[in-house]
Amino acid sequence: MELSFVDLSPVPEGGTATDAFANTVDVAQQAERLGFERFWVAEHHSRESLAGTTPEVLLGHLAAETESIRLGSGAVLLNHYSPFKVAESFAALDALAPGRVDLGLGRANESPAVDRALGTERHVKDPDGDHRARVEAVANHLADAYPDDHEYADVSIPRSGEGPPAPWLLGSSPSSAQLAGELGLPYCFAAFIRPTFAEHAFDAYREHFRPSAYPMGVDEPTGAVAVNAVCAPTDEDAARLRAVAEATYRRLKQGRATGRPSVDEAVAELGGVPEPTPATLDDDEWPRSLSGSPETLAGLLEQLADRVGVDEVMIQHSVPDHDDALRSHRLLAEGVGLDGR
Repeated sequence: MELSFVDLSPVPEGGTATDAFANTVDVAQQAERLGFERFWVAEHHSRESLAGTTPEVLLGHLAAETESIRLGSGAVLLNHYSPFKVAESFAALDALAPGRVDLGLGRANESPAVDRALGTERHVKDPDGDHRARVEAVANHLADAYPDDHEYADVSIPRSGEGPPAPWLLGSSPSSAQLAGELGLPYCFAAFIRPTFAEHAFDAYREHFRPSAYPMGVDEPTGAVAVNAVCAPTDEDAARLRAVAEATYRRLKQGRATGRPSVDEAVAELGGVPEPTPATLDDDEWPRSLSGSPETLAGLLEQLADRVGVDEVMIQHSVPDHDDALRSHRLLAEGVGLDGR
């Protein structure tokens, strides 16, 4: 099984975005040493606890601070931007890190005020059709695939000589999976958002898959499943850290502030430490967040990856302490048996 990681650049307590980005570099370099397949950074707006707003900027810095690990976006929210500008930005990133840039494409609305600030139209008549058109436009710009009579036929972007960056489609529903299949693009499902849809989404992806017409697409279904997971020396220690993810989700459901609690605050809000994730899940069981010792968590990831038929799991987590986060990655790599680099 391959492991990857998506980092949200959380702002440490009492710290700034500068501290958050320094930690992100630290995590990326460790992931490279441990043998993680890829390292993605996220896009969230106007959240005081998260500094990750602009993947295209942060990835340029990460390209200079790493040597071999694949770097990418998890995801660029394409409904906010010009497809040409997205393609141009990531082609430039690929020129900085030739042959190791992933362009993860997704969509999401923010608060009404943030969407207005981004110049985003919130009420689109056909959102699925609009998203498809935008994804196809990015792919056409990256592949220089517009026909000669198209208005963009003479529009060019910078290139590395290693081929275009690799587009991935990201989502949490069968509709995004179907689009990825029809375009022959790799697909990553966000199981930490809508875990019960994971199997349906990958079924839709495979049912609608066609080999890609784009040179940076794929000839057979290629996917990853993203999960919220934290590792610690024991199942009980890991469950305590998982309390942060559980409490944060409860706050979201209640419409409360979405700042990240400390471990002690999370445990207090939940009324105690969560029960450890069982080592074996029922067939219809897919927890929103997972925790465990290296052995337990490796087994859980294997179960879920097998359930959706993928060989790669992308990890996200909510761990306030940076040292705890680094330890979680190291222990998980040991549990899965990554060889390191």
